[in-house]
Amino acid sequence: MKDLSSGKVSKMILQFATPMILGNIFQQMYNIVDSIIIGNYIGKEALAAVGASFPLMFALISFIIGIASGSTIVISQYFGAKDIEKVKRAIDTLYIFLFFASILLSIVGIIFSKKIFELMALPAEILPFAETYFNIYISGIILFFGFNGTSAILRGLGDSKTPLYFLIISTIVNIILDLLFVIVFGWGISGVAIATIIAQGIAFILVIWYLNKTHKIIRISMFGLKFDSDIFRKSLKIGLPTSFQQTFVALGMIALFRIVNNFGTNVIAAYSIAFRIDSFVAMPAMNFSAALAVFVGQNLGAGKPKRAKEGLLSTLIITATFSIIISIIILVLGKYIMQMFTSDVDVIKSGVKYLWIVAPFYVLFSTMFAFNGVLRGAGDTLIPMFITLFALWIIRIPISWFLSEKIGETGIWWGIPIAWFFGAFFSYLYYLSGKWKSKVIVKHEGNKSIEV
Repeated sequence: MKDLSSGKVSKMILQFATPMILGNIFQQMYNIVDSIIIGNYIGKEALAAVGASFPLMFALISFIIGIASGSTIVISQYFGAKDIEKVKRAIDTLYIFLFFASILLSIVGIIFSKKIFELMALPAEILPFAETYFNIYISGIILFFGFNGTSAILRGLGDSKTPLYFLIISTIVNIILDLLFVIVFGWGISGVAIATIIAQGIAFILVIWYLNKTHKIIRISMFGLKFDSDIFRKSLKIGLPTSFQQTFVALGMIALFRIVNNFGTNVIAAYSIAFRIDSFVAMPAMNFSAALAVFVGQNLGAGKPKRAKEGLLSTLIITATFSIIISIIILVLGKYIMQMFTSDVDVIKSGVKYLWIVAPFYVLFSTMFAFNGVLRGAGDTLIPMFITLFALWIIRIPISWFLSEKIGETGIWWGIPIAWFFGAFFSYLYYLSGKWKSKVIVKHEGNKSIEV
């Protein structure tokens, strides 16, 4: 546990975010290693199938993740207010919710996956790979929620290091099993999905065992959890806007894949690789945003609004620096990075076009996420939801579709930085309005809301 309401602001955020970034690097290694092995040992059709499966997986799990993120903010604010009893109740409530939600999600995903892939107009040579990979992966989603839910709880308590250690173990196991199942056993795309499930399960079991042995607050037992409806309502109030936001973002990704699918297997495979790279390089912005949300939550909960503002300024500077460096690296090495995944010339050529269009604008992405981190930390997630959906559904998808009709596949890629610009701009305007200040759930004597 770490109290973020005292100490040098920039140092605290860096120290808290760094393990999260490292953890996500290892977590992304799941996807990176999967894609490299698939592209080199199974084929571009299977590689395209994994990429096409991601939006559907994201669509199904994002609603649950959004509610879990609301619980994280509730936990961080109660912890900032030193109300340990409510912290414990919030943790129990989150685990019970994740358990039942994951079971329902697995059932729904397996039943409807084939129909959804068909609606996405996935080419016939890709569909069997996508269905196999997705159904195996979604059947083990309870392990995914278990580990990531525990990691989110620990971050709300100011501990971003413990999840990292177990994520490293999980990633190493995943890489070994990928090589074993695909190259040695010849299980194909099924082996990749099975390896991921086993690796996530090992991480979840180990972190629960460790916490039950060592942690002062968290004690996980199947028979000792208690559901608190009042805390769950608070979590829903904060988390539902994020849930709807993430769900509609996922549906937007499916709509974008529907546009991409019109250009055939080579472009689908290129987009799948470029999207993996994009997700990897976006991690600093996303993790500093998550760290800032916890930082702001704890400091507003502790009645220290000036530190919250200082946290935003520090985060903007740090993430902008990261974004510029990463953009330069991607522009210089993009072709060679693509070659790690495939030797197909057409796939590489299409992927490089994507990277050259999108990479120079990562700073817009990081700016947007920094402002959203402040708003989430305060408990205001409704307006950011509308801003995100506006940028995606009103800007990115129509522009990508229109430009793809005029200039081909590159038109799809140009819709991305254009949407980032509008998302960052409107997030900044809403931050300036100050309306988010009244959303803090922990009230302090003499204040109806915390002023920043």
